[in-house]
Amino acid sequence: MSEAQRTNHKTLTKQNRKLVIAPYLFILPNLLIFSTFIVFPSLLGLYYSFHVYDGLNPMKFNGLDNYLKILTDQEFWSTLGRTGVYAVIVVPLIYAAALGIALLLAREIRMRGFFRAIFYWPTMISFIIVGLTWKWIFGDSFGILNHLLTMAGAEPVGFLTSSFWANTAVIVATVWSRAGFFMVIFIAGLQAIPTDYYEAARLDGATGTKVFRYITLPLLKPTSLLVVMLCLIDAFKAFPLMFALTGGGPGKETTFIVQYIYEIGFNRQELGLASAMSVILFILIGGFSALQFRLSKGGAV
Repeated sequence: MSEAQRTNHKTLTKQNRKLVIAPYLFILPNLLIFSTFIVFPSLLGLYYSFHVYDGLNPMKFNGLDNYLKILTDQEFWSTLGRTGVYAVIVVPLIYAAALGIALLLAREIRMRGFFRAIFYWPTMISFIIVGLTWKWIFGDSFGILNHLLTMAGAEPVGFLTSSFWANTAVIVATVWSRAGFFMVIFIAGLQAIPTDYYEAARLDGATGTKVFRYITLPLLKPTSLLVVMLCLIDAFKAFPLMFALTGGGPGKETTFIVQYIYEIGFNRQELGLASAMSVILFILIGGFSALQFRLSKGGAV
């Protein structure tokens, strides 16, 4: 190999190294943030789950005792079941609302951007503010709805002191605050569907219902999978909105699993037990997501 060839080889090698290293440099900031705020706390929580720890005194290793204690904790399982019922109700409602709004706003209509912004706006508000806002609407003694009912001569309704109405208020507030986010995902999915399919369907005389059933829904399958998975994860980790709106009441009727873990960890100062509960919740959500992904064949159409 001549000197010129060796020089060219070295130059190409350096360029190849730069091409290999450059992408990792771009993702390094996000990787550091993800590791600091997600990976490290998760591993620390797993470590805590095998110890007795109150945040003040030294930790004491207790093996699987925390997990065994959870097996006999009836309140944990009742709270988890309550969260599951909430998820079963709220996920389809968010899905239907987001898809319905997306179908309307994916069309060429006047002020389309304005309406998209209006529906997306609630997702930009923190869950605490959403909860407090709806509390002013559903409040028993100071709520707008009860004020209107009283003005109309009707009896006030215990929206936040009745089990049924408190859960209804939580579901309404959740759908209102999350539908806009998933609307954007559905709009992106709808815009990715080739228009040729719709043109061919119109030529064949297909009605709007058949077009939606046989073209739109099947081609939205990957998007639907993503939306349902994200909704499910949101439902199982729901806490700030309920905490601000109902405080988990009346009684424990709107106390869901994350709030219960919070109470165990910070009110009762059993951080090891709370960490074990968090690990179980993580496994459950991961299992649901994996099962759903498998049943839908990875989102393939």
